[in-house]
Amino acid sequence: MDIGICVQSHINDIDYVVQAEALGYSHGWFADSQMIWSDCYATLALAAHRTTTIKLGTGVAISGTRPAPVNAAGIATINALAPGRTFFGVGAGNTAMRIMDLPPQPIAEYDQYLSTIKPLLAGDEAMFHHRGRDIPIRHIMPDEGFVNVTDPIPMYVSGFGPKSLALAGKHGDGAVLAFTSNPATMESMWLMIEAGASDDFERDDFYTTALTAMLVLDKGEAIDSARVKHEVGAMAIAALHYSYDQYRNFGHQPPSHLTAIWPDYIKMIEAVPLARRHQRIHQGHNCWVLPEEEKFLTKSLLQASCLIGTQDQLIETLQGLQAAGLNQVMNLPAFAPRFEIMARIARDIIPNV
Repeated sequence: MDIGICVQSHINDIDYVVQAEALGYSHGWFADSQMIWSDCYATLALAAHRTTTIKLGTGVAISGTRPAPVNAAGIATINALAPGRTFFGVGAGNTAMRIMDLPPQPIAEYDQYLSTIKPLLAGDEAMFHHRGRDIPIRHIMPDEGFVNVTDPIPMYVSGFGPKSLALAGKHGDGAVLAFTSNPATMESMWLMIEAGASDDFERDDFYTTALTAMLVLDKGEAIDSARVKHEVGAMAIAALHYSYDQYRNFGHQPPSHLTAIWPDYIKMIEAVPLARRHQRIHQGHNCWVLPEEEKFLTKSLLQASCLIGTQDQLIETLQGLQAAGLNQVMNLPAFAPRFEIMARIARDIIPNV
């Protein structure tokens, strides 16, 4: 199994990706949330100049904030800097859109977007739908070094539900999935992917990745220790933020592992004025835990949202997922201890999966 890193795109943090390459990580996925982090393409360009083997791409680029030709030009530019090791991860956008109080791109528009961008990544002509028009577009000078559309750019489509996973099967070279520690759940995801795929679809030719925060417990360490909360708490709180977005926008009730903390969280977050609540929801997103949210880091939330266990437990889980068809886990630790966590995973996990 490949182990990659998801990078909180930071224009002054390229050393992190350089170190990941040295430690044997397979992929660097650069997050794309414009109102949270640095621009992903600018950071990817710097990373491409300072690395030689690690695969680099968007993790994931947002269809709702960048028109298809813009994303196509951006990733093809990176492919000119890192030929043969560039990939394009794409999603309809939850956090990147919700941070602006906007919904993710509707599924029909996402489908059309993927239909447009896939041929552009290969240097072919595509139909671009804009303001009621269908316009044929292509990069008109691909052979002058501005972009690289000669070396293939695989497209990995993010999807968490049946409709978006079907689009991954229809358009993608792979999929970015919601993480599960249960191999049986992988089979359900495969069936959703195959629902949109062509008749000649082969699982072995389709690359699957899932995002989590992974932590190796010390001997006798509790799953809710102070170290665990410090190193992966940001991912757990991001999961809480996501559940609130689902509740706020669709009326979805929280999962059972949030029941005990839900009333207090609702009281805290809904004290923020509605006009700017969308900004407060995602404060610290996948970087750190705000002091007032530390009390919500329960054992059940940590277990449900992160991959935590002893070295042997993690290896067993990852091997089971690999057997079920998961090709890669990308790890996203909290920002401050990221270097230490990356080194621990490289030492204890990467050589054994």
